[in-house]
Amino acid sequence: MRLILGAVIPATVVIAGLAPAVTTTPAASVASARDNAHAANGCIAVTATVPVGSFPEGVAVNPKANTVYVTNARDNTVSVISGRTNTVVATIPVGSFPEGVAVNPKTSTVYVTNNLADTVSVINGRTSTVVATIPVGSFPDKIAVNPRTDTVYVTDVGAVTVISGRTNTVTVTIPISSPVAAAVNPKTNTIYVTGVGTNTVSVISVRTNTMVATVHAVEGPFGVAVNPRTNTVYVTNFSSRTVSVISGRTNTVVATIPDGTEPFGVAVNPKTRMVYVTNNIDNTVTLISTRTNTVVATIPVAGLPRGVAVNPKTNTAYVTNTAANTVSVLAPCPKSK
Repeated sequence: MRLILGAVIPATVVIAGLAPAVTTTPAASVASARDNAHAANGCIAVTATVPVGSFPEGVAVNPKANTVYVTNARDNTVSVISGRTNTVVATIPVGSFPEGVAVNPKTSTVYVTNNLADTVSVINGRTSTVVATIPVGSFPDKIAVNPRTDTVYVTDVGAVTVISGRTNTVTVTIPISSPVAAAVNPKTNTIYVTGVGTNTVSVISVRTNTMVATVHAVEGPFGVAVNPRTNTVYVTNFSSRTVSVISGRTNTVVATIPDGTEPFGVAVNPKTRMVYVTNNIDNTVTLISTRTNTVVATIPVAGLPRGVAVNPKTNTAYVTNTAANTVSVLAPCPKSK
């Protein structure tokens, strides 16, 4: 899904860590807001901004290699970022209009959906080269990987395409109405797929590749992420400015959290039990505590933030800013000297 939207600068910028919030004026830069946040004990802030290609959309992390992969939709490339240096170390040509990206850290393999080519590019993470191109359905959008089964799930028009990571071939196609994003719980072998046109989240069993439940979310479900440790699912509701919290045990919405304008991407850090949500119009990232299901921080980033991914080993999040052609790095605030 390609949405070209205008940006609105909020009247105030609020950064709240585990300490009282700090409010700045619109004229303050992101760097100034970050500096103000340093005083907050346990806070998270933008610690680096990495230039990438044109119109960065998707982002994924290989925690084992401390490497970040970003799809540049208008460049038809993938930027490879070192998590250690926060610099681009390689640029990989892929298919037309790459959008989604996912990593299997066990095999060091990266998968990229090429929206206008109806293909998935398979990248060897060790060599940063494309090793296979897989035909899939029309307009493939988002993508997810189950590392335990070495299986890839692609949302395209009217279906979820299932790919074997061992053979790089399509094994089955699961009909789903208006699928957008997918997330996998490898512990329960369950897939969650948002349906923006149906206001639902489809629950799919990996064992049978069939839909086993339908969860009615709020208006406009878009992004989805899973905390495998707690068996909890988080869904951004693009139209209603909320995040739905779904119990993976009961497949019911157990909480609805007010969020920013047009919440887009979502990622979970199971280690810190923190959820990161990109707010497309507000140019912010919301941090939600999974312990309380409340917003505990709002961090300003650059224009039109969309994708977000977390490295739980370093407690660092990466946000694609499509209007700024950058990636914001969100990490624990540096200690004051």
